[in-house]
Amino acid sequence: MKQDSAPGRVIPVMLPMPAERPYSYAVPDGATVAPGAILRVPLGPREVAGVAWDGDGEPVAPGKLRQISEIFDCPPLSAEMRRFIEWVAGYTLSPPGMVARMALRAPAAFDPEPPVEGLRLTGREPDRMTAARERVLALAADGQAWTRSGLAHAAGVSLSVIDGLMAQGVFERTEIPPRPVVPPPDTAFVRPELTPDQQAAADRLRERVSAGGFGVTLLDGVTGSGKTEVYFEAVAAALERGKQVLILLPEIALTQAFLERFHDRFGAKPAEWHSDLAPKKRERVWRQVAEGQVRVVAGARSALFLPFRELGLIVVDEEHDPAYKQEDRVFYNARDMSVVRGHIGNFPVVLASATPSIESRVNADQGRYQRIVLPARFADAAMPELAAIDMRRSPPERGGFLSPVLIEAIERTLARKEQALLFLNRRGYAPLTLCRVCGHRFQCPNCSSWLVEHRFRHQLVCHHCGHNEPQPEACPECGALDHLVPCGPGVERIAEEVDRHFPAARTIVLSSDLMGGVKRLRLELEAIAKGEADIVVGTQLVAKGHNFPSMTLVGVVDADLGLANGDPRAAERTFQLLSQVTGRAGRSGKKSFGLLQTYQPEHPVMRALVSGDAETFYEREIAERERAGLPPFGRLASIIVSAATRSEAENHARALRRAAPAAAEIDILGPAEAPLALVAGRHRFRLLVHGSRRADLQAYLRQMISTAERPRGSVRVQVDIDPQSFL
Repeated sequence: MKQDSAPGRVIPVMLPMPAERPYSYAVPDGATVAPGAILRVPLGPREVAGVAWDGDGEPVAPGKLRQISEIFDCPPLSAEMRRFIEWVAGYTLSPPGMVARMALRAPAAFDPEPPVEGLRLTGREPDRMTAARERVLALAADGQAWTRSGLAHAAGVSLSVIDGLMAQGVFERTEIPPRPVVPPPDTAFVRPELTPDQQAAADRLRERVSAGGFGVTLLDGVTGSGKTEVYFEAVAAALERGKQVLILLPEIALTQAFLERFHDRFGAKPAEWHSDLAPKKRERVWRQVAEGQVRVVAGARSALFLPFRELGLIVVDEEHDPAYKQEDRVFYNARDMSVVRGHIGNFPVVLASATPSIESRVNADQGRYQRIVLPARFADAAMPELAAIDMRRSPPERGGFLSPVLIEAIERTLARKEQALLFLNRRGYAPLTLCRVCGHRFQCPNCSSWLVEHRFRHQLVCHHCGHNEPQPEACPECGALDHLVPCGPGVERIAEEVDRHFPAARTIVLSSDLMGGVKRLRLELEAIAKGEADIVVGTQLVAKGHNFPSMTLVGVVDADLGLANGDPRAAERTFQLLSQVTGRAGRSGKKSFGLLQTYQPEHPVMRALVSGDAETFYEREIAERERAGLPPFGRLASIIVSAATRSEAENHARALRRAAPAAAEIDILGPAEAPLALVAGRHRFRLLVHGSRRADLQAYLRQMISTAERPRGSVRVQVDIDPQSFL
């Protein structure tokens, strides 16, 4: 309903839409609206939620000025949060309305949660006492309010017993405040027994948090060194100062084991925040974070935009992980934005990793971050002995993918009643299916990528747009039956080979596209940790933070896989991934081994892994980045132009290139067709902008985009500052 306002105070309201600035609205007579207040306002024929912004509203003709519909009874977004939203928008070149939208993702939470109807003793005695009534009255004697069903269940009686006492006036109705999502953590619940190295690291973190103020600490510890227990002490210090804490995790699959470890230390679990959370739970977490009831949140990258009331510490676990980069709508890296959030809020940030990113290592080396090193595993457990299998000298049998050396190592491991992990970062059964008769290859109709065979599901699937189709029996091109062959291995095919060699072994396949989703994945991880599997075949999902006590062998099926592309971070990512996955072995102290199947045993990454000389790898990689002027010694931005037709995408990309201003410290490359030239039916062209560390890349890009003609038709332009993907 359209509402016109009488002349009065006008305020700016940030709306969760691709708006470059707030819209102006009139404040109702007698109402007070402070910056940060969450409001309902009319927008066209509908009403939307928005945030009262700072400053004054722009003048609007009286006939067009519309009035705020409702001021929600909700804690406001803090000045720090509003500054953070504006900073992220400016840095990523995103509309601030779209960044604000990420902070308003639980609209049902803007109204207070209704209280629960409860019962409390009045002091009157029932006319007749029974054993059931005695049990009820004994429980309620402390004066606390109970729900009707809760009291009946606790006393072991039927609801009719409670109803009878209510009818006699023994109980009166009352309201019970909504229960907390999680109980408050107790920092003294269990005092951990730390090694001298851990204790020294924990003391430094505690001192840093207790001192207050902004600062970034890189907690650099080998796999199994107990980094989690160490940063829990920083969490305890923040809680003791009356602050809220955010712990970011890269994968939902990690959450369950992490929650249990947190509970063991603090006697209560933290609140969860991720995409798999039920909507009602999501709303309650959002509201209680804003009210300050929830003291610790463990969540995915989007938890960074929760409206914390008293945030005093952010911990980014596995800070190197590419999963922290969002590449949809607002392109941001949650690790880097966590540092910004800490700077704006003037509180400490902890980055933890066994294989820190090059950016974090350079920041530590240059003194911008403090670095704390944990060089040894907990309880002096040895790191696995690593060796490279030269596949040129020890090739697999015809039609297989496992070297005889690796197969023999698995046999010895199973003979000792221990577990083996085979790692291949490729989902499905085979990355390509073709016809032996005519050479037809199955390609996604919407993307320039091959369809991946998923034999367990009898489907061919595109991992870029989600297109899937039944696995055919005959070639659609020539009609030949029984001539479709898979090319290359995925984890399902490796599992098939494992079953052929070890038919008696209990084998589990772990992949992010498992039927049954996150719930099944957690059950599988729990089964592995309990020793209920002999051989695990998995993708990068198995590389992250899991503790499998009986696992003593890790075999990497294709160690070269991550090196075969033009990504400037290829060596770094391969080193990190293989270090993490081989680090799953031997965490309980048993002698353990890691075997890397490679055709390039002399590659610097393979040499660094086998020798255990991470420092030499980092020195070499940092020197190469500096020589090439790549991050963190230079700056990159990627522009993707996509459209329904190839000509539209190419023409607009060329128009952007022509509009690029001249700049001494900035170069622009392209446009060129993207490696994935077609995704979900949209043609893609890329431009890459490369500047010095001092270059104002954002100003350059703003000028280029504003000078070029506005995108027309189906054309879309996406800007990615600090890109992680080059596809």
